[in-house]
Amino acid sequence: MTWLDFPMFSMSIIGLWIIGFIFLGISYKKEQFIKICFAFFTIGWLVLIYFIKDLWIELDRPPMRTLGETRLWYATFLPLVGFLTYFRWKFKWFLAYSIGMAGMFLVINYLNPETYSKTLMPALQSPWFIPHVLVYLFSYAVLAASSFVAIKGFIGLRKQKFDIATIQLADNLVYIGFAFLTLGLLFGALWAKEAWGHYWTWDPKEVWAFLTWMGYLIYIHYRYFHPQKNKQALTILALAFVVLIVCWFGVNYLPVAQASVHTYTQT
Repeated sequence: MTWLDFPMFSMSIIGLWIIGFIFLGISYKKEQFIKICFAFFTIGWLVLIYFIKDLWIELDRPPMRTLGETRLWYATFLPLVGFLTYFRWKFKWFLAYSIGMAGMFLVINYLNPETYSKTLMPALQSPWFIPHVLVYLFSYAVLAASSFVAIKGFIGLRKQKFDIATIQLADNLVYIGFAFLTLGLLFGALWAKEAWGHYWTWDPKEVWAFLTWMGYLIYIHYRYFHPQKNKQALTILALAFVVLIVCWFGVNYLPVAQASVHTYTQT
């Protein structure tokens, strides 16, 4: 399995998910169709996991080196977040968002063919590489989902139809995402110590990772001390996601990134 097989797999996955969306829409009138919807969503998700597994074997390294490969993991974690959220809170709209966003990342990868390099630079040949990247990408998926909830909350405020369950969902997603984000920082520090001899060097990527962590920490504290100020809290959440996007891939296009030890993520 190589990236040459990705177009066939991605179109198959998206096709399954489109059928799932059709049954999801029908389930709003006939609830029993939600099981068929889940079946198609799950099959598509399992096909994606199968592709990643075989790609990992073919590359002889974890497919986590390039932006295209991280998008692949993002597309894998988002449906998982959607499934777990639906089982816990029964939000069909959030399930639709998660699958839709995952499909969007597959389309982006389809339109931007990946490189076929099998090499892994020495700094990435560390036991901390896989847990650091996986934990971070899962946290990004959860926190991105919380930002979509913030957008829904803004729409509700404008229409004077704000649902308190919306911001409660955002809170729960941030708590989960922030916990994994913290683990990602810790794993990254241990990895940096092994690879470069220092836990923290204020590298551009590290700076933005810290700013991202602080952004969500501010949201958590603001919600704790000002539980009734929903609009301001949602604004902080939206801004924190902007910082996350810059940290994830925007920083790679900044001039300071040329001196970064994380430049391996640019290709």
